[in-house]
Amino acid sequence: MEQTGTQGNWTAATAPLAEDIAAMAEAARAALPAPFAAAAAEVAIRVEEFADDATLDGLGIDDPYDLTGLYDGIPLTERSVMDQPAQPDTIWLYRRAILDEWIDRGEVPLDELVAHIVVHEFAHHFGWSDADIASVDRWWE
Repeated sequence: MEQTGTQGNWTAATAPLAEDIAAMAEAARAALPAPFAAAAAEVAIRVEEFADDATLDGLGIDDPYDLTGLYDGIPLTERSVMDQPAQPDTIWLYRRAILDEWIDRGEVPLDELVAHIVVHEFAHHFGWSDADIASVDRWWE
């Protein structure tokens, strides 16, 4: 990811790419507490520009900028031996919505925002409570 050069000269600046967001997400996954590492490694992480229309419609969301991430799968706390997934559980990250939230927040580093989103989506996978999330993600302090 290229940063701005000379103050006031933004011609060389570029927005973080999907690969940059994916790298931040992988760093957040690697920072999860050890007891969750093996299960977290089984979840795919994908970065798209926006959620597709079917996803947005299914969630009742009109504005694609309102969805920064989504867990798609069966939470570990709800699985049974009868569950035979056709695809791996996936955390979807939506680059443009993430960048929009990052700009709106102003003071939050992008990697911290991505980590917060990733932890929130892993919380769905692990079936964590709000207290469980707070023990891993000190975001709200």
